Amino acid sequence: MSSLTTADHLQAHRAIRALSLPGLIRLVTEIDDNGPISRRRGSLQSTFDDLTVPQLRHAIDRAREFGLVYGDEHERVRYRLTDSGEELAEVYDTAARWARTHQFPTMAGDFVTRVQRTFDLLGHAEALVHRAARICDSSGLVVSGGAVLGREAITALDGPQNVLTAWLKAHAYLLHHTALHSSHAADEWEPAA
Repeated sequence: MSSLTTADHLQAHRAIRALSLPGLIRLVTEIDDNGPISRRRGSLQSTFDDLTVPQLRHAIDRAREFGLVYGDEHERVRYRLTDSGEELAEVYDTAARWARTHQFPTMAGDFVTRVQRTFDLLGHAEALVHRAARICDSSGLVVSGGAVLGREAITALDGPQNVLTAWLKAHAYLLHHTALHSSHAADEWEPAA
């Protein structure tokens, strides 16, 4: 499994948690799936009616800080993805596809929860692989939340792990940014509603 250096592991874990914010996942994937968000009155809150106003503001602030969205006050478009935002949307899609394929964390789940829980696993991937290597039975490995992953699912984590690691390496500024703001990154993770 591709991984970051040991020195970067803690910073990567913080960055993964910061990228797991439900509002951020929703914002990035909404723009990726449906195009830029216009300045029409009410379009922003109606598009994200599952998020509270503070959650949406926080997600937008994070997306701007991380360089994932941009917009010009003089444009008709309010928010559009940057190249790094588009690349992150692909990372989110890869994580969600892996989770759906392996029915993680459950057979029925929403996109945001699948991405969050997969990212949580990826934040502990090395330990997970070591634990799986020690277990010889075919019943699988119990992970956080009580889900059971078989060897095939654990091995298949290479896909999401590799694209996430590549994204983090290509956007190393995020590792530095979350390290500087580590007290906030660790505390802002919240499960999807």
